[in-house]
Amino acid sequence: MSDANVRIPKEAKDRLAAIAAAEGLSLRAYLARLAETLLTPGERAERAERARAALKERTGYAPTAEQERDLDGELDRRLAQAAGR
Repeated sequence: MSDANVRIPKEAKDRLAAIAAAEGLSLRAYLARLAETLLTPGERAERAERARAALKERTGYAPTAEQERDLDGELDRRLAQAAGR
């Protein structure tokens, strides 16, 4: 495996190193593990599409794009309301 240099602010590097150390990992190992657990935008979109297909297959529910936007807006409104409490 080849290494790469990434330039980030010192504060960010120090924070990541502290998190890694708390988990008993080197910063290199922590970042490699983190990269393996995160999804790319394409992977997230693919998963979402599979979830929508499974939902439709199992329940027959297939919201339109407009319904999804309305539901997203309602969720955002409720989350904002809950955070304001």
